Amino acid sequence: MDAVIIPTKFTSTQLASAYQRACMAELEALKPGNVHLFADGHGMCVGDFVKSAESSATAIAVSNISVGERIFNAVQATHNAVGVNTNLGIILLCAPLIHAALQGSPKQSLQQNLSDTLSQLTINDAQLTARAIVLANPAGLGHSSEYDVHEPLNITLLELMCSAQHKDHIARQYANNFPDIFEFGFPRYQQAMTQWRDFNNKGQNQAWATTALYLGFMARYCDTHITRKHGKPLATSVMHEAQEIETNFLAADNPKLMQKQLLTWDARLKERQINPGTSADLTVACLLAMYLQ
Repeated sequence: MDAVIIPTKFTSTQLASAYQRACMAELEALKPGNVHLFADGHGMCVGDFVKSAESSATAIAVSNISVGERIFNAVQATHNAVGVNTNLGIILLCAPLIHAALQGSPKQSLQQNLSDTLSQLTINDAQLTARAIVLANPAGLGHSSEYDVHEPLNITLLELMCSAQHKDHIARQYANNFPDIFEFGFPRYQQAMTQWRDFNNKGQNQAWATTALYLGFMARYCDTHITRKHGKPLATSVMHEAQEIETNFLAADNPKLMQKQLLTWDARLKERQINPGTSADLTVACLLAMYLQ
């Protein structure tokens, strides 16, 4: 894709609104295995995620604070509002995007400003992010032999993410300037929007394009949330299931005809307590990045 230049800087209010809009758009799409308007799951309901988006939006978009402060403040606001981890991955991905849009040069693209933001991450950003991760306590967190978030850190947040990129897909985005957002997510969403442009009744084509985006992330990599909780073999099996579903979905002239199959798979995944949470997090981040461009 050609770089898109941001004409003006955003205000904190605009960024908070864009973040909340991305969170809500992701909830409105049918995302097998994850929480969405069609079905709750994993002991959480849509209302938890709506509250999480509302409570964290202002905190993540405050002007004149660091990326680490955005992450910690947003996680703390979510924790105070719902008491469960609903959006740690979303916050980790969206905080640098928001920072880049708020603090970056209006003469550069969002991805160029993001590269600058990531290169300027500090040790304090890493320490605040570690505190946020411990507070959120995501499934399968455990302890690490290198740079454990439960221990004092003496490396920058970028260095921390680079060290974890082989086992965590969110960390991979930090380490490589969010390639799956800009190089895969954008084209996939736009392809689906074009393919189903005639299904625009009340924005239905946008919801189906978001489903296509989510399935694309699921089919492209083993979801690291599944890997942490259930192991690599099961995560690989789910990825292969996603590839088959995705092929059928993208071949459909009318995406609504796939709704029954998607809901059936959704129920099967939830029966096995499988939640492709990283794919959902990447979906929100991609939607936000598109709104910012």
